[in-house]
Amino acid sequence: MDERPADRLAITVAQLNPIVGDVSGNLDRARAARAQAARDGADVIAFSELFIAGYPPEDLVLKPAFQAACRGAVETLARETGDGGPAVLIGTPWVEDGKLYNAYVLLHGGRIEATRFKVDLPNYGVFDEKRVFAPGPMPGPVAVKGIRLGIPICEDIWGSEVVECVAETGGEILLVPNGSPYWRGKSDDRLNIAVNRVVESGLPLVYINMVGGQDELVFDGVSFALNADRSIAFQLPAFHEAVLTTHWTRIDGVWRCAQGPIAAAAEPDQADYTACMIGLRDYVDKNRFRGVVLGLSGGVDSALCAALATDALGAARVRGVMLPFRYTSQQSLDDAGSIARALGVRYDTVPIESAVRGLETALAGVFAGAPRDVTEENLQARVRGTILMAISNKFGLMVVTTGNKSEMSVGYATLYGDMNGGFNPIKDLYKTEVYRLARLRNSWKPDAALGPDGPVIPENVLTRAPSAELRENQTDQDTLPPYDALDQILERLVEREEPLAAIVAAGFDRETVVKVERMLNLAEYKRRQAAPGVKVTLKNFGRDRRYPITSRFHDPGTALPEPDRALTKNSTLAKAGAADF
Repeated sequence: MDERPADRLAITVAQLNPIVGDVSGNLDRARAARAQAARDGADVIAFSELFIAGYPPEDLVLKPAFQAACRGAVETLARETGDGGPAVLIGTPWVEDGKLYNAYVLLHGGRIEATRFKVDLPNYGVFDEKRVFAPGPMPGPVAVKGIRLGIPICEDIWGSEVVECVAETGGEILLVPNGSPYWRGKSDDRLNIAVNRVVESGLPLVYINMVGGQDELVFDGVSFALNADRSIAFQLPAFHEAVLTTHWTRIDGVWRCAQGPIAAAAEPDQADYTACMIGLRDYVDKNRFRGVVLGLSGGVDSALCAALATDALGAARVRGVMLPFRYTSQQSLDDAGSIARALGVRYDTVPIESAVRGLETALAGVFAGAPRDVTEENLQARVRGTILMAISNKFGLMVVTTGNKSEMSVGYATLYGDMNGGFNPIKDLYKTEVYRLARLRNSWKPDAALGPDGPVIPENVLTRAPSAELRENQTDQDTLPPYDALDQILERLVEREEPLAAIVAAGFDRETVVKVERMLNLAEYKRRQAAPGVKVTLKNFGRDRRYPITSRFHDPGTALPEPDRALTKNSTLAKAGAADF
């Protein structure tokens, strides 16, 4: 490229929704965005982390055929930059000297001009990049129009070393490609980290993130730029694709971005609702389902899931089914019908009395002499699950599972019954949060929602006592502590990993805390078989919290003892680990 330094640079930021494994489709998305950048007079367009592959590719990236397809797409795009249009900075897997890297490549003038490799591979929470990638060497900047752009990739800015290297080797602008998934409060964390790197290096920073759902993860975008004085130059909207050309000028040796649009940050509950909606939409669409079907019980969980599905896909692609039994109240029947009418979705009623009776008759000989118990209750849930799966098979609709995080935590769900399904949009929402988002949806909906305006969940659904209605006069609180207390205890156990003693010291009833912790541990085998669902909290089940099913450890509920210093006084021995004893 031309190495004569310029004093102006137009950088197009591409905040897009790639699809994992859709290499040719992602290449076409990159072409379309580059064409727009060319019309805007851009010098270079920058995409998100691993854009060509989609993110996260997980073990797919280990397949030689996939590696070759990604490289072929990059080489094709490189040849196309011989047209004199904008240079391209794009993320891709890259094999070099027998090692696989998370790479970012500069394409210009018909060739691959430079490659840079991610140094700091995250290996916590939802990330396990050390499993598949090799860490790269410390990166120097790359030149575009003679301007030195430093490219720390995503996790590389969560510590100071990579940015320090870029600054020391002449970097002038930090350009950071990301595959940074959403969870509550994440955008504030990103901004704070970026500010720290700007302060330390004295360099402006462009943060490029992707959008869209990929299995349990949702990426919220919110790409932004910070000038060297830490002022925000632009911020793209959350959960929306956007291609923005930004204009940079060097004045007295310092680069500054011309003021661009600054999208307002979403309120936390609005962001959670939108993440659940986008996660469901992309899971259904990217996996090419015609639509979805779900059981409408008249309860708040299925009501919120129905609203999310309608907002995600439109009413024509959503089918609700009421599956009444002798314990189903008239109020539940009325409420389920009201929800379906308010959303405008198809609504069917399939009574399950004869199916349950048939199973009980078939089991009568085996169960002879045994008292009725939860087994017969679970038959109802399993009949409902079978009927929903039959509708799914017949019409090509994915079953939406409607269990919340409180239920998943303590096992208040039936395997092969109400846990049946392909995807659960509220899997990471506690029951109290389900109520909160249901109330929110009655007064607001996302800009990208396809459902109707106005209230869609009857007030009665939000005020009546929750019940599985598997026996007469049943309520959830027959089995569980009140949700206000339960959810606070669970949040401390799951998200914070607090010891029982600390939770009791915070004012919670000891017997209740011990009971909840025991239920949480026993339900691990159920959670391992649950449908995937959208991550919205710091620690979701599945990708984040990975506990053994077989385990005999239980927190004794006492304060931790002081460590025995006599056993650890030799610091070298203390660090050695059990393998050295």
